[in-house]
Amino acid sequence: MPDLTFLSLADRLDQLHTLAQRAAVQQVNYWLTARNWLVGYYVTEYEQAGHDRAAYGQRLLVELARSLRARGVSGLSQTNLKLCRQLYQAYPRLLVAQASTLQAAGLSLPVIGQTVSDQLPDATIRVGIDPVLLLQRLSFSHFIELLTLDTPLQRAFYEVQSVTNHWSVRELKRAIQSALYERTGLSTDKAAVLAGHAGTQPLQVGDVVKNPYVLEFLGLEQRPSYSEGELEQAIIDHLQTFLLELGRGFCFEARQKRLTFDNEHLYVDLVFYHRILKCHVLVDLKIGAFSHADAGQMNVYLNYYREHEMSAGDNPPVGLILCAQKNESLVHYATTGLSEQVFVSKYQIGLPSEAELQTFLHQEQQRLDSGANLG
Repeated sequence: MPDLTFLSLADRLDQLHTLAQRAAVQQVNYWLTARNWLVGYYVTEYEQAGHDRAAYGQRLLVELARSLRARGVSGLSQTNLKLCRQLYQAYPRLLVAQASTLQAAGLSLPVIGQTVSDQLPDATIRVGIDPVLLLQRLSFSHFIELLTLDTPLQRAFYEVQSVTNHWSVRELKRAIQSALYERTGLSTDKAAVLAGHAGTQPLQVGDVVKNPYVLEFLGLEQRPSYSEGELEQAIIDHLQTFLLELGRGFCFEARQKRLTFDNEHLYVDLVFYHRILKCHVLVDLKIGAFSHADAGQMNVYLNYYREHEMSAGDNPPVGLILCAQKNESLVHYATTGLSEQVFVSKYQIGLPSEAELQTFLHQEQQRLDSGANLG
């Protein structure tokens, strides 16, 4: 047994802990990507060779997501199913070398040479890095960014750079948005261009803990604290109670409701269903002055709910943006879609007035300021 001083023992245990964490991170990312690739395979196979596919047609992913949700399967929404299909079609042989690993876990690998992957366009032929390395080094969120690229050559370039430089998803996204591939190709000093984007940090455990795809895959709850500051969260806690206590038909539905668009995750602070107005009421709190960006974000929320969350008999959703500042409050309604006069009248009666909301926000600021001063 080696002769260890206390400090060297602590150092060794620290290293052991870090290595074990990294191994756990790699395993989670591996199996999430593997599951999604297999999901993509089965969806593609069904669409192209299924016997009863005509019964669902273009609504296949909608109905499939609904069925999986009813079975308690999380993380396979309509959007995510579409991403899984894209992953398989862009990387049809990603798991070919992983047959033994999958079999050890009780999963069977499709016989690629006899499936619809042979019918995919020539553009899907792999020209990039070894698929085994991709699975070991990249997360599913990395693959989502790679799927946005137009050609296999572009994808291969960013694959190599991501693996070689240990790029985080943010670094990969920054490189793509800054046209690193095109700038490198045009530059005479390619090494200098690449050096400006070279990352040095491997994927951290904290990145996985905050990744919504991983949280859904593992069946873990996504806590609001991941996406909200302490000040905003303190106000939201009381705002939820305040609106419910008004007793005007608010039925609480969700807080920190996540809306996912590929690799972008937006969060609605509070979601209610109003039984009198017969519509969803989306509440978003902003610390600071109201800006056009806040209205634009709310418009995204409203469009999403109109398309995906409205049921028969529902009125269009209503957005409520609350902006609070230390010495000033601004309450702004985003009332897109309120064209019917009868509905407008109900809306004015059913929702709190600007004066009520301004009073609430001022009281909350004073309460928080008093608590900070006492602390």
